[in-house]
Amino acid sequence: MVEREAGPLSLPDDWPAHPHISLSLNRMGTFDWHLDSGLLHLDGPALAVFDLRPDEYDGRLSGLEARVSQSEGSRLNEVVDRALRDGNVTYGAYLRVRRRDGSLRWTHTQGAIRRDPAGRPYRVIGIVRDASQELADSAARLELSAVRRVRTSVVEGTAAALAHARTVQDVIDVLKDSHGLAHLGASSMVMGLMEAGRIHLVAEGPEGSYVPGTRVTRTDEQYPMSEVVRTLVPRFIESAEEFAERYPVLWPHISQLGINAAAYLPLIAQARPIGALGLLYREKSGFTAEDRNLLVALGSSIAQSLQRAVLFEQEHDLAEGLQQAMLPRRIPAVPGAEIAVRYRSARLGRDIGGDWYDVIPLPGGRVGAVIGDVQGHDTHAAAVMGQLRIVLRAYAAEGHAPATVMARASVFLHELDTDRFATCTYAEADLATGVVQLVRAGHVDPLIRDTDGDCRRLPVPGGMPLGLSAAFGQLDYPVETIELDPGQALLLYTDGLVEQPGADLDDGLQLLAALVRDGPRDLQLLADRLCEVVDARGGEDDVAVLLLRRGGARAPRSGGRLQQQVAQGDPEGLRTARHMIRAAVAAWGARERSDEIELAADELITNALLHTDGGAVVTVRVLPGVERRMRVEVEDGSSALPHRRDAGYSGVSGRGLQLVEGLADEWGVESRGSGKCVWCEFIVPDRPSR
Repeated sequence: MVEREAGPLSLPDDWPAHPHISLSLNRMGTFDWHLDSGLLHLDGPALAVFDLRPDEYDGRLSGLEARVSQSEGSRLNEVVDRALRDGNVTYGAYLRVRRRDGSLRWTHTQGAIRRDPAGRPYRVIGIVRDASQELADSAARLELSAVRRVRTSVVEGTAAALAHARTVQDVIDVLKDSHGLAHLGASSMVMGLMEAGRIHLVAEGPEGSYVPGTRVTRTDEQYPMSEVVRTLVPRFIESAEEFAERYPVLWPHISQLGINAAAYLPLIAQARPIGALGLLYREKSGFTAEDRNLLVALGSSIAQSLQRAVLFEQEHDLAEGLQQAMLPRRIPAVPGAEIAVRYRSARLGRDIGGDWYDVIPLPGGRVGAVIGDVQGHDTHAAAVMGQLRIVLRAYAAEGHAPATVMARASVFLHELDTDRFATCTYAEADLATGVVQLVRAGHVDPLIRDTDGDCRRLPVPGGMPLGLSAAFGQLDYPVETIELDPGQALLLYTDGLVEQPGADLDDGLQLLAALVRDGPRDLQLLADRLCEVVDARGGEDDVAVLLLRRGGARAPRSGGRLQQQVAQGDPEGLRTARHMIRAAVAAWGARERSDEIELAADELITNALLHTDGGAVVTVRVLPGVERRMRVEVEDGSSALPHRRDAGYSGVSGRGLQLVEGLADEWGVESRGSGKCVWCEFIVPDRPSR
């Protein structure tokens, strides 16, 4: 056991098991606070001081919130923090406790700080006692000093709490919930803010006190808030008669509230009035000079907090407007799909994130879906996001394969004059067939919601984030191909939807899957529900959500159609075309002939690139008919028809068409205007029914 340090507080070594009998005789409760675990032990007398039963206390500081107000708690925390920081061995403080019946009780606490050999505090032990009688029986000088300390601490505690207020409503909540008004003797408050030269009421007095026509008032009207804003001088009203005489327009409406005094304070920030505060009293006999000084100091703190809150709200609204302007203005209607998107900004003042979504209609009934997040939370991140969204849309609209879209976007971001990177997921869906090609660049995995409501994580092999993959020369993004059934929905989202402070990412993904599983079937309602959950837990990051559900009935067995452009001298395009064919073979149930199909297609593509002056368009599809056939077409801009050559025994080329003829069930050539199409077909087995 660590030796006890010398000090005015003497406690037994076996604390807290057997507190000294003298403590019990003097009605002193004991506490033992372990700083590392946060556990706070209170014995029976200590619980009695806080008017708590043992079954009402859970052993933590939060269990005292029902008895200790926010302002009192902030003041006590400041005393303890200062003692811990300055190396003190003891501390003491008076504070008020609200009893079960609502009345206030003065208490006193004294603690001794235990430190390890390195000087790190790890434990605080001490006493807590009822100090009401002590203060009531003290001499007038001590009583006055205590009252002064209390009132000063109210102003200091309120100012400390106001420092954390970010919005105007936060300021109002602090004033109403901190019990500071009660400590000052006020029964209620009223507040107005200056907007466009008029006073707008933002906080009313007690219930039923609203005066019609005072929601917005001019500064030249005969109201107390108008007067203090106009003159910048506080107004202290010490009797009901004075109130009625000075403000005959207002008094008839509030005379029934039992108010016998009031203090109206101008709220001044940077030498200009930003509003006014009114404190109303039911039991007040005049304002001393000390009362007036304290209230003026309180008004100054409130004014600074209000000005800061107004700026926060204005800056956040501006930032959110900029962010929204960079997102798509509308989501296009896509036949065969139901789509829902949401963007929820973090409530962090002027901070602005780089989260985005996009929906891109593509030829042939296909649609591209993008979700991404640029590193950082500032206007630069938003600017990068806007440029990245545009180039991704352009690359997809040009007809590039998903892997090529992602690789080119990474090169663009790397060459941009920025040190930011971005995570992204791009999905290209053929809504007629349900074939979806997914590419992931450092982003969180998407989810799939089945027709029965079940939801599961969809592991997608991914590459490095955009920008980084180009910097490290790792632009080969793997493509995952899935088949989306009618009624199934794909959920793309940014990490703000699943990340929580102190929680594992997998736990967040499991929670999200459960929310989607139990959420409404309607995608719009589901998207709203997900954002509501983030708001409820106080998410501090932006969130973008994109839900895409395939509609209609299952496509006929004729299968689907995928198409890819390959330019000359573009090895990346050739690789993605090969991958597309491999993915189509797997998705459409033709694995038994995958080697033959891939080899024949590769020969046709290579011939087009070697023997013509331009690129090629590769199309793979399943043909309708009695027997199921997969057809590969390679179109080019040359009208010269291909012909077989004799490669000889030592030739390294010239066998391409012979291979195609030997591998395919049928092949041929068709003229296409200024060019031609070389095709080959393979009989493939029927897909097993699901």
